[in-house]
Amino acid sequence: MKPFRVIDTGLRSGRAGMAFDQALIEGHKAGTTPDTIRFLTFEPSVLVGRHQAISQELHLDACRAAGVGIGRRVTGGGALYLDEGQFGWELVFHRETLGLSSLGEVAQALCEAAAAGLSRLGIAAKYRPRNDIEVDGRKISGTGGFFDGATIFYQGTTLYAMDGAKMASLLNIPAAKLAKRGQTSGAQRVVTVTELFNGAPPPVAEVKQALLDGFAERLGITPQWGEITPAEEAAASAIFADEIGTDEFVYGIDDPTGADVLSGSHTAAGGTIAAHVRLEGARRDRIREIVITGDFFVTPPATILNLEAALRGVEVDEIDAAVADFFTSARVGLLTATPADFATAIRAAVTT
Repeated sequence: MKPFRVIDTGLRSGRAGMAFDQALIEGHKAGTTPDTIRFLTFEPSVLVGRHQAISQELHLDACRAAGVGIGRRVTGGGALYLDEGQFGWELVFHRETLGLSSLGEVAQALCEAAAAGLSRLGIAAKYRPRNDIEVDGRKISGTGGFFDGATIFYQGTTLYAMDGAKMASLLNIPAAKLAKRGQTSGAQRVVTVTELFNGAPPPVAEVKQALLDGFAERLGITPQWGEITPAEEAAASAIFADEIGTDEFVYGIDDPTGADVLSGSHTAAGGTIAAHVRLEGARRDRIREIVITGDFFVTPPATILNLEAALRGVEVDEIDAAVADFFTSARVGLLTATPADFATAIRAAVTT
């Protein structure tokens, strides 16, 4: 038996929802939060991934004019629009619970379990690497997560109903990304449960139960409804006030370009990695500062800050070796992206 507590934290702002994520992670690491499945719903919000440059991913003026909340997730990946017509699901658990040793294994196992749950409703849901669940090539769920020590945190969305045109007006979705799937707009890229059922979808509670059944069957766990603890709510409130609810956290990675900044990017199976570099030295052949952004997944989240610090002072000719040395010595998990992908993006910047 592998019991998982199930909770539903209801409707919250994007930033408050993310703060509760971190509270669950910290509680689980401390041993006060058990293995848990959480359902959550958002007030209208746009959320960028942990490593994304916010002004490059969102139409910020349009977001503010629409009155939607603007926040940043604790997980990697791309920008999302969320509202009351969608709901999130997430699991926090010990890495030994399911015996999953890599982020890629976690993504596949949980996406396949969620797809199996949706299939119980008659939805032809399939896992699409690296981290999507699709129906006939259109996304019905995006997912992402990371390891934090022995704790695994993984989350996803279920598009129950959504205003696709509004989403497209708020997110800066690259045309090239859509073109790879033969689409011309962000609205074409997604599909909702409501659309699949011709406007008469099963109740949200039924969809959530189907997901729980899929998790139980595919993961070999026993979901059991439980209670949110006062300690978790208090921790979430503190994290919101101190970090995740602050503009410093949300806008901390903004527009890294500038007159003396060299920028380059590389797109591979693991996502897009962008590097923004300032050089120094008489021949401008040494890294003075570097900011790395993108929709990739890396665990733990502090990895990118540590990589940026490790590359300061490195000569341009030594970039590949320095990046390889960092990933060799650091305990890092990557979802499809490779150390060579990071080196390629940095070299693209300094050779621009």
